[in-house]
Amino acid sequence: MQIREREFRVGLVIPLQGPAGIFAPSCEAVAELAAQEVNARGGVHGREVTIEVIDGGAASTEVARAVGDRLRTRGLDAVTGWHISAVRNALSPVVKDRVPYVYTSLYEGGERTPGVFCTGETPRIQIAPALSWLRDHFGIRSWCVVGDDYVWPRGSAAAARVYCRALQLDLKREIYVPYGCNDFRVPVAQALDSGAQAVLMLLVGQDAVLFNREFARRGGHQQMARFSPLMEENMLLASGYEATQEMYVAAAYFSSLATAEAMDLMNRYVASYGADAPPLNAMAESCFEGLLTIEALFKRARTPAISDLLASAPDVGFDSPRGPVSMRGGHLDQRVYIAAAEGFEFDVLDRLRPVDSRC
Repeated sequence: MQIREREFRVGLVIPLQGPAGIFAPSCEAVAELAAQEVNARGGVHGREVTIEVIDGGAASTEVARAVGDRLRTRGLDAVTGWHISAVRNALSPVVKDRVPYVYTSLYEGGERTPGVFCTGETPRIQIAPALSWLRDHFGIRSWCVVGDDYVWPRGSAAAARVYCRALQLDLKREIYVPYGCNDFRVPVAQALDSGAQAVLMLLVGQDAVLFNREFARRGGHQQMARFSPLMEENMLLASGYEATQEMYVAAAYFSSLATAEAMDLMNRYVASYGADAPPLNAMAESCFEGLLTIEALFKRARTPAISDLLASAPDVGFDSPRGPVSMRGGHLDQRVYIAAAEGFEFDVLDRLRPVDSRC
């Protein structure tokens, strides 16, 4: 296969299968839009950006092997995309010191591998202020965690324990299910029996959908509220109208976000793909953010070398659909909002503010 020298090849790692596969069509579509827009501005170091989709829904070792093979045979210039933290942990040592890796998913925090740049929300700016806001506005003071049993939910729950102590909240119970669980009768019953006022949902994609359906079947919304840092429009549609009552979500982006930047992206997305395109959502937008971050990193760096990218990263900042963002410690600082699920859409209620630094 002949590869054009002037291509700048980006490996887009997104889940094409498994619980998070629900996000893939939107992620791929908006990433292609981002590549078109970057190319219209001259590409990356004068090279045309092309995207190669890699299935991030396979086992993490398989994903790491696939990326490693493409680095050797196709000369990827960067890696980005939305995928779970188990995949990120497998990919980081593969790409380290070779190409920049822009990880776009919200995650548990703590990534420090040189050359890995994280653009998603972390518990410090997402879960902590949301717990504080829900306490102050709705009097929610006791929580039960229901999460998938892997690194992001476990790490986020550990952070939530710290936040609950600092905010004088009661974390009554933690319940974990296998990633890819298909029967939520027992976890829902355990949550409803916990005595908590609300569930902190740390479930991904289809797992959250199935939990919501069972929760609604049991009339859970009449007893408890739900809060999720990972819930988007596809998941609302799949859950069903009756299954999203008393649900709150925190994210840096919603398709209903009424800021100039967010509305502009939505207009461009619909103009490119039509009104029947896969719903634009936070996970997809994060992939758009990933391409913008790659563009900004290379624009500031003198050369494509990892050392130069790291040296210039603290100076990286740009306007995005999330608003103005800037790089600090390998992570993007960004605004985070809290919204209520209203049927199949989100009603953005407020912008979240940082809580006490002890959190």
